[in-house]
Amino acid sequence: MAIYHYFPSRKALLEDIANEEFLNFGVHLAALGNEGTLEQRFQKRLDAFVDFALTRPRVFDYIFTEPRAGARRFPEDFEERKSATFNSLADLCAEAVRCGYFRPGDIWEIALTMAAHTQGMISLYRGGRFAVSEKEFRKLCHRSSERVLRGLRKPRH
Repeated sequence: MAIYHYFPSRKALLEDIANEEFLNFGVHLAALGNEGTLEQRFQKRLDAFVDFALTRPRVFDYIFTEPRAGARRFPEDFEERKSATFNSLADLCAEAVRCGYFRPGDIWEIALTMAAHTQGMISLYRGGRFAVSEKEFRKLCHRSSERVLRGLRKPRH
């Protein structure tokens, strides 16, 4: 019961934990740096997201899929850069548009497309919808995300 000396309720405690987890994961994503090609950098972020989902599934579920009153909401919270995890992906998408790698478009929607694709793959895998090993699932994620990247790329003339 001592924990409730610091938090007024279980809900407040869980919200604080969620915020801390988002912040920590955002720091981890930022630490991935800017080494390598754009595609390699996108793949590093994909790997980090899949790693987090598979090594910490309960935390992942709570902060990314469970309804929560304090959860960031698209588009306002993302455009206001309130999501430490999403900012890293959005910044990389913005760079891809600026340098002509991606077609012009709304950065937040481009980043959302990529994040939703990966999260959907993770949900299907964890729900037992893929009859593959974790190693094969990771390879499938890479192939699938390459298709998404191809679709976002600016056509070469």
